[in-house]
Order: sequence, then C-alpha cells, then structure tokens
Amino acid sequence: MAVKITLHRNGSQHPAFIGCTTVLCMYRASVLPRTRNMIEEGKMSFLLLVSRIIDKITETIGKSVSWLLLAAVVISAINAVTRKMFDVSSNAWLEVQWYLYGTVFMMAAAYALLKNEHVRIDIVSSSWSHRTRNIVDLVLHVIFLVPFAALMTYLSYPWFMTSFMSGEVSSNAGGLIIWPAKLVVLLGFTLLLLQAFSEIIKKFAIAIGVMADPNLPAENQTETGEVKN
Repeated sequence: MAVKITLHRNGSQHPAFIGCTTVLCMYRASVLPRTRNMIEEGKMSFLLLVSRIIDKITETIGKSVSWLLLAAVVISAINAVTRKMFDVSSNAWLEVQWYLYGTVFMMAAAYALLKNEHVRIDIVSSSWSHRTRNIVDLVLHVIFLVPFAALMTYLSYPWFMTSFMSGEVSSNAGGLIIWPAKLVVLLGFTLLLLQAFSEIIKKFAIAIGVMADPNLPAENQTETGEVKN
C-alpha cells in the first residue's frame, strides 16, 4: 500500500510518490505473476508426483497378480486330471480357481486403465482429434469413473466387514471362507479409484501442456506436449 505524505506540490504529484507507484506497478506486473506461476507449477508438480506414485503401485500390483493366472491354470489342470483319472475332486479346489481368477480381474482393472488397454467403443471417438479425445476422457473420468469407483468402494466395505465378522463360509460342501474374495473386491475398487485420480491428473496436465501424452508418439508432439498439426 502506498501512502501519500505530500500529494501535490505546485499542482503536481510529489516525485517520491510517483516513484513508489511505479515500483508497485512493476511489482504487480512482473513479480506477482511469476510468484503465482511458481506456486501453480509447484502444485502441479506435487500432483504429478502423487500420480507417479499411484502408477507405480498399480503397475507393481498388476504385474504381480498376473502370475495368479498361471497358478489358476495349474490348479485347474491338476483338478481335472485327478477328477478324470482317480475320480477325486474337491469344491475347495474349484473355489480356489474362482478366487484366483477373480483376484486377477479385480486387481488388474486399474492396471488396464493405466496402460489404456480397457475396452473402448471407438465408432465415434476415432474421428476426433487426439486433443478432443483426451478432454472427453478427462470429463468422463470425473463424472462417471470416479463416482462409480467411489460408490463401489463405499458399498464394498460393509459388505466385506459383515462377511469377515461373521466368518462367512461357502454354501458348497467343503467350500472355502468367503471374506477373502470380498476383500479383493474392496481392494480392487479402491485401487481403481486411486488410478482414476491419477489419470485425471495426467490428462489435465496434458491438456494444459505441462506433460507430454504417453499414448501419442513423440514426433507428433512439441516439447511442451502439445499436439502438432
């Protein structure tokens, strides 16, 4: 705030006041915008750091649970052989297969989103520019994916806790306990929700030119991540 001690001298403003006003205007015009930009860049850098951490967690879990498919195939083969050759079978082994397949499906959903390998219907979007598709994905993640994943996470928690506290067991003879499978559902939707936030951060960063689009070849982008014409 500038204070006038002597407003006029011989009908004109005091030189000291004019100098203070000039410095204040220069400060507002140059320093403040740069300060705001630094703050905004710092916030964006922090969000991108959070996004990278989520991506790393998702990728680690996705690659790890993929091995459960091999375990499920081996158990399925052994179960089939023993049933055909020795007339020996067990509902527990069948349910183990279901648990393993279900775990892969739930825990790898976020990994599929990370790698952009989820099912798409590109009848309309294939005719859009890459920038338009990115903005549409950003909007749809916000208004559909996040609410859906959040709702399923919210509903899965009491569903799991009820099963866990009661020690729920399969109704099949010799079946397994149920709550581990329900825990996987809860963890799967939680991870999907986190990955949805990560995708929103990245797509927003791409939209404002802070980050290059990993799904677009480098030769089609400028150094700031903007799509070349």
